[in-house]
Amino acid sequence: MNAVIIGGGPAGVSAALYLVRAGIDTTIFTMGPGALAKAHKIENYYGFPEGIGGQELYEAGIAQAKSLGVKIVGEEILGIAFEEKLTALSKTGRYPADAFVFATGASRLAPPIEGLKEFEGKGVSYCATCDGYFYRGRKIAVIGYTEYAMSELTELMHLAAESVLLTNGQLPEAEVPAGAFLNTKKIARISGEGRNIDTVTFEDGTEEKVDGIFVAWGSAGSAALAKKIGAVTDGNNIVTDEEMATNVPGVFAAGDCCGGLLQVAKAVRDGAVAGTSAVKYLRSLS
Repeated sequence: MNAVIIGGGPAGVSAALYLVRAGIDTTIFTMGPGALAKAHKIENYYGFPEGIGGQELYEAGIAQAKSLGVKIVGEEILGIAFEEKLTALSKTGRYPADAFVFATGASRLAPPIEGLKEFEGKGVSYCATCDGYFYRGRKIAVIGYTEYAMSELTELMHLAAESVLLTNGQLPEAEVPAGAFLNTKKIARISGEGRNIDTVTFEDGTEEKVDGIFVAWGSAGSAALAKKIGAVTDGNNIVTDEEMATNVPGVFAAGDCCGGLLQVAKAVRDGAVAGTSAVKYLRSLS
């Protein structure tokens, strides 16, 4: 039996500690401390009378997990797929697991573009797997510039008649898929007729006509990944029960990605519950 944890902050490490101590082969995928690194000094977390920096706390947690045998992989997970087992997909590999814990923190999925929020569900989507089918044979745009954006774009290109990557002024950080158009101009606004988008207007006054827009800004957040396997979300939060279990068997979530109090103490609590719940689930399979 094995478990994959996506996110190496307090929630992810807390879950990993309970899993590995229960004899479960446990791997954490982490791209660094994320928002935790911005905390210059944390003074409201148990056990640090002088406070502790966010980066320092992250490094201490990773070191603790390693000392107990947790594998740490510094690679971004770009998607989750149903194969023989649920499988995490990165740029370089596929990682099947018997249990998953989402713990990548709160989602920051979208750049501040006028009209983007207003057209959510009316042509603006955050999940290629969920909504790509509705745009088959049509023109779509992906807003993003990272490896995650390229992954979403590649998936959509199998369905769309025409695809364009909009980087909103950023330089692409990964290779743009062959066959997709690239537009690096800064976006001024998104607009449409009635309830459907049709136009992206750039700051230089030029326009791009599209039928649908998929937002893949930055790295893949927990909610975006969870949606790919049918996990219920509420906005950018993953919905869980009291055991931090999602509606998908074997899939759990912990920390800021579940909403509520965005504090280290809650993240650690959520991780502990998710980890012990995952152990119970895995033992029920044997």
